[in-house]
Amino acid sequence: MAGPHTLAETERQVNQKLVHKNINFEAMAVTSNLFRAANAVRNHLERTVLAKNDLSWTAFVVLWVTWIWEPIETRQIAEEGGFSKATLTGVLSTLEKRGLLVRKKSKEDGRLVIVELTSKGRKLMDSLFPAFNKQETAVANVVASSKQAQLAEQLRAITKFAESRD
Repeated sequence: MAGPHTLAETERQVNQKLVHKNINFEAMAVTSNLFRAANAVRNHLERTVLAKNDLSWTAFVVLWVTWIWEPIETRQIAEEGGFSKATLTGVLSTLEKRGLLVRKKSKEDGRLVIVELTSKGRKLMDSLFPAFNKQETAVANVVASSKQAQLAEQLRAITKFAESRD
């Protein structure tokens, strides 16, 4: 639970407060529940997997994006992860101090910084991601397996719409 009220209590209260307004309650339920679910899943993954490795969500995203796309420019990590360059700088410093990644100046353009995992960082991701995915599976399994691909596609559509409107 995100707060002192259950989801059902919150939805009833909102309905009572806004029943006299011309509100699309289904659209509101989709977007508010999407937000609440995303935060709940993030918190669950931080508690069950990432905390054991002393990683925040943002640190994990930086490692994940780097692991998948390395070598990668810092600006691309920020774009892929959806956070500011200032936030990224702090997280990169922390991860670099822990020996999980390195930053290097680009040989083509000295203004650009390239990030790569160290062998320690790759080893961490190789062991961490299966545990992470096990929890992703647990979360996804609250939806019937026959409907998971459809839900994933619907979430992609919402993401595409929202990102195209920025």
